[in-house]
Amino acid sequence: MSAVAAQPLPPIAARVDTALAALDARLDWLLALSPLGNEGLWRAFDDSGRTRMPELRYIDLELDFAQARRSLLDLPVAEVESPLLSGLLSEKQRELDRQLELVRLRGTDGFVNASIDLFGGVEPPLLDLAEEILRDVPTSAPLQADAGIDEVMADVEAELAWYAERTPDFHADVVVDTDLNSMMMVSHGTFYVDGNIRLPRARIQPLIQHEIGTHVVTRHNGARQALTQLKVGLAHYDPLQEGLGVLSEYLAGYLPGERLRVLAGRVVAAGMALEGEQVPAIFDRLHVTHGLPTDDAFDIAVRALRGGGLTKDAVYLRGLRDLVDYLGDDGDFELLFVGKFALSHRVVVEQLIEAGWAVAPDVLPRYRYRDDFQQRLARCRECPVQSLYHTEPDA
Repeated sequence: MSAVAAQPLPPIAARVDTALAALDARLDWLLALSPLGNEGLWRAFDDSGRTRMPELRYIDLELDFAQARRSLLDLPVAEVESPLLSGLLSEKQRELDRQLELVRLRGTDGFVNASIDLFGGVEPPLLDLAEEILRDVPTSAPLQADAGIDEVMADVEAELAWYAERTPDFHADVVVDTDLNSMMMVSHGTFYVDGNIRLPRARIQPLIQHEIGTHVVTRHNGARQALTQLKVGLAHYDPLQEGLGVLSEYLAGYLPGERLRVLAGRVVAAGMALEGEQVPAIFDRLHVTHGLPTDDAFDIAVRALRGGGLTKDAVYLRGLRDLVDYLGDDGDFELLFVGKFALSHRVVVEQLIEAGWAVAPDVLPRYRYRDDFQQRLARCRECPVQSLYHTEPDA
């Protein structure tokens, strides 16, 4: 835990860093690619005999893309005083340019290539792992979906209060939304919860640890760093963030087999979307061939077709696989909470700490303080990713 403040960045680096973070805040590309009217989409699909899908609709971002791109590319990245900082800021500048292009191309033939450029495609080893999980990983013991929005919100409020007791400026805005295509999600520091949520009580804490214990905690710790990008995310931070989020579900005591199966299904769906398949064919493969429940199969299929074919969903399993490999090599767990960055940035983050531009995490996830945490982490260091699941909640 850090009580030491990071040193300020040099002037040009600070100006570029602030400008990049401001654009990142305005460019909520995930929200711009989240379909509207999810319940209506399912009813129309089901009423068609599960053979046809309505056209996906999205919100419009109030953003002048041409002006935003000019402002982005005009930033004096080449004049940044430190080669270390210049490299990181230049990398983020390129990523934001790609994100602008991704949203601009939403619903066009160019969207898929923009998605591959930003998130990668579906490489054969990852697809093989996904198929293995769908073939070999069983579903967990059935649990009743006995908790709704009231129980979830009570746990969310208690969780945020726990962190606030330890570090008073810990905060996240919470929004309950009945038209959300996830049970819970964090976007730009805001924690969204599906107002119609129903789930087993044993899954509440693991999902809260995924969203708050990973995404909100790393944003909070990143806000303590001189480099604002560690708050909003260095380039290509998604795989580690999502891998760490899923791992936190295991460390919190309940990562059911069906959760791994959903991540594997997302890889399969992304691969099919890249081949030009549409929601009916993807749904059929996931539900009929692989036995995923109808709601999971439909949600995964729609997510894969967001914008015209979004490959982001492959990063969850890829990130988890790579994180487990890192831990298996005795990687430093607590370093991962300094802020939001890619696993490939870990040496750079250590260099930032040595230079005084970053400090150790201010707070760690709540599950880190469990008495049995080290035993749970040791299992993560020893197990292959396809064995990292629970058949029933780990008390």
